[in-house]
Amino acid sequence: MTQTVKTSRREQILQCLVAMLENDPGARITTAALAKMVGVSEAALYRHFPSKAKMFEALIDFIEETVFSRTNMITKSESPSVRQCEQILTLVLTFVERNPGMARILTGDALAGESERLRASINQFFQRLETQLKQVLREAELKEGLRTQTTASATANLMIATVEGRIRQFVRSDFKIKPTEQWENQWPCLAMGLFRD
Repeated sequence: MTQTVKTSRREQILQCLVAMLENDPGARITTAALAKMVGVSEAALYRHFPSKAKMFEALIDFIEETVFSRTNMITKSESPSVRQCEQILTLVLTFVERNPGMARILTGDALAGESERLRASINQFFQRLETQLKQVLREAELKEGLRTQTTASATANLMIATVEGRIRQFVRSDFKIKPTEQWENQWPCLAMGLFRD
């Protein structure tokens, strides 16, 4: 019973933190404001999380678990490699569109003034995503004879730069320009430039 109460309070704290990131773009989150929104004292917050950095770590863990559990399913599917790349990129864009507060974490916007370790975790997230795309591209050449215009590494990097740019645009526009807006039309153009006939 006690464990259930603790878990639900932890989740409530994280949900309130995400809501604050979404509803007040550009604002720095204080534990006092977060405690007020949750309806507890600051001391109560610290009973569940020893620091604000630990709250952000929990959200980064959630992002990683959500995205990579799905990208693993995509890469294990029988879909052609170009389709797998599109699905992975669309997955990330859709995830941030549905979770604007998480977009601020992924751009590092919400982490200004926080631990350098948190920014390193976000960097690692994008590096891992890029590595997965690179692997898809290398396997595409072996299994499908599909070649990219440049190296698999440079192509994967360009795809990640495109996604990061769309996430940054979403945050910069205070969540008005959706990451998936026009993506359906843009991906075929991007793919045409990335892959050889």
